[in-house]
Amino acid sequence: MCSILLLPISAFAAVGDEATHESDHLEDVLELPEVHVHGLSLNKDQQLGPVAKFTPWPGIPSSLEGKELDDWMKARLLVSKEAKVTVVVLEPCKYRELTAAGIAALGKWTFDPQMKGDDPIDGELTVRIHFRTR
Repeated sequence: MCSILLLPISAFAAVGDEATHESDHLEDVLELPEVHVHGLSLNKDQQLGPVAKFTPWPGIPSSLEGKELDDWMKARLLVSKEAKVTVVVLEPCKYRELTAAGIAALGKWTFDPQMKGDDPIDGELTVRIHFRTR
């Protein structure tokens, strides 16, 4: 049995966060058969932002299985210096179920905080989750 938590979401793109999906393919992309994520730094030594430790991927909800999908969402992950994560949806998917699956998965992600020298600091990163079936 699969359960999905649906939350009412009202999200608008912040200035500078307009959809740039095509150009995102030039960045680091982790590919999975149906889902891929843009914007996740792969090099722990860069420390331009928080470093991901655990990143469970969202799945396609059963209510959308068998449908042809090409949809994506954009979210900002705020990671405190104590490594607590807050998910902010910047642009939701067209399908509410995909947005809910993305929020549920991102809420389980864990990070090492961003560092400034030897001190942890608050950090953030923006990711796009692309749901695609063929």
